[in-house]
Amino acid sequence: MGKWLGGLLAFVGLIALIVIGGYFLLKRPDIPYETLAAEYESAASRYVDLPGNVRMHYRVEGSSDARAPTLLLVHGFSASLHTWEPWVARLGDTYRIISLDLPGHGLTRAPAGYQANINAYRDIVDQFVRAQRLDRFVLAGSSMGGNVAWEYALAYPNRIDGLILVGASGWEDTRFADQEPPVFRLLRSPLGPLVMQLESTPMIRQGLEASFYDPAFVTDAMVTRYARLARAPGHREILLQMTTGRRAYASPERLIALASLPVLILHGDTDRLVPPEHGQQFADAISGSTLVMYENVGHIPQEEIADRSAADVRAFVDTARLRANLAAAE
Repeated sequence: MGKWLGGLLAFVGLIALIVIGGYFLLKRPDIPYETLAAEYESAASRYVDLPGNVRMHYRVEGSSDARAPTLLLVHGFSASLHTWEPWVARLGDTYRIISLDLPGHGLTRAPAGYQANINAYRDIVDQFVRAQRLDRFVLAGSSMGGNVAWEYALAYPNRIDGLILVGASGWEDTRFADQEPPVFRLLRSPLGPLVMQLESTPMIRQGLEASFYDPAFVTDAMVTRYARLARAPGHREILLQMTTGRRAYASPERLIALASLPVLILHGDTDRLVPPEHGQQFADAISGSTLVMYENVGHIPQEEIADRSAADVRAFVDTARLRANLAAAE
């Protein structure tokens, strides 16, 4: 018996060594901001220090005409302002376009212990707006950024001329668990904190491929950018918070307050991250809103069908600005 028990303990110890060794082999350290900035800044990159020791990275691009309408763009979960580059290329001839990185994303620095949630992001957007002295603008948000955008619109409806929700989240997800990409279920599991410290490239590629109707849009450079920016100091902790934190869900009772605001809802009919039904729910709840449901398009129409989605934004912004100007003249 003693010999058998000793053999069992030796086997268990060997397995433990393999697991621990594998963990340290796959564990990836943080990447300094200076290194990431050298890789992912652009000539348009700027920074602003905001309350709470947040140093926000943003870009101001497009028209330099002081009379040009302003678009403020907010990216989704684990993304960065890079997701808006196709719109900047197509709309910058007419509009002043400001895109930003939320805390825990891109090149924005947040202090240790930063408490990330939708309301915190809504408030940091407001602090950015105040710091930039933005008066009137059209606010657009993708996915989680769409949730931030409609919460901002509820809190500050008089500051914006229009709201654009792109695959926006915010409704309670009632799908069966197996309908959601496995990567998100894994991050919300008890293994989430461990997984976030490991080599994440295959997991990120899987999540990105689930975001497009045509996975060919996912390039090695895109996967590398997502993976490396997620390793900025503190980013992985914040991303994990956003997968497990609670939020105030959308409801018709809450969204009725947006009925007086021009609202454009863009959604792909094959979106596997935010169900297409949620786009319809936004349209049903916000009286007077416009819903565009794209056929054979996934979660990121600003990248997957850049020409068409940008054209829809242009038509919407021009109408929204005309409506705002007429209201101001009355």
